[in-house]
Amino acid sequence: MKIAVILGSSRSDGNTRHLTDKFVAQTNAVFFNLANYEISAYDYTHENKGDDFLPLIRELVKFDHLVFSSPVYWYSMSALLKTFFDRLSDLLTVDKELGRQLKGKSCSVLSTGFDIELPLCFAQPFELTANYMHLVYKGCDYISIQSESDLVNVNKCVTEALKKLN
Repeated sequence: MKIAVILGSSRSDGNTRHLTDKFVAQTNAVFFNLANYEISAYDYTHENKGDDFLPLIRELVKFDHLVFSSPVYWYSMSALLKTFFDRLSDLLTVDKELGRQLKGKSCSVLSTGFDIELPLCFAQPFELTANYMHLVYKGCDYISIQSESDLVNVNKCVTEALKKLN
């Protein structure tokens, strides 16, 4: 299975990156850091067609499974990842054929945050978007990191995420 991991975090060396790196190391997934791309906000007139969004999607459709990796920011995905998700609308209007290439692929989520439990509303946009885009949603794996000592639990989180890929 070819796996792509898409990191959306304002801090490219933080806890979510640490979790993502562990996952990538155990799966040989290909890593994409949204911080390295110029992806502008959704635009109804599609004046942003020349940014990095469509070229990135052309790369991502080559994979069987997409992992979205984001810290919990105010009970939701990061702003970088939200902009990416908003731009999925381009696949319904600007390049429908490219969007159709996502159909049947699977996706999951890796996340870190301060709260002991993942807020219930966090995973819902991923699941609903996957359903809308005809992706198979395999769930969200979350680790609460309140101090450096909690980082020892990263491997357990990765193990749980790997189980969902089978």
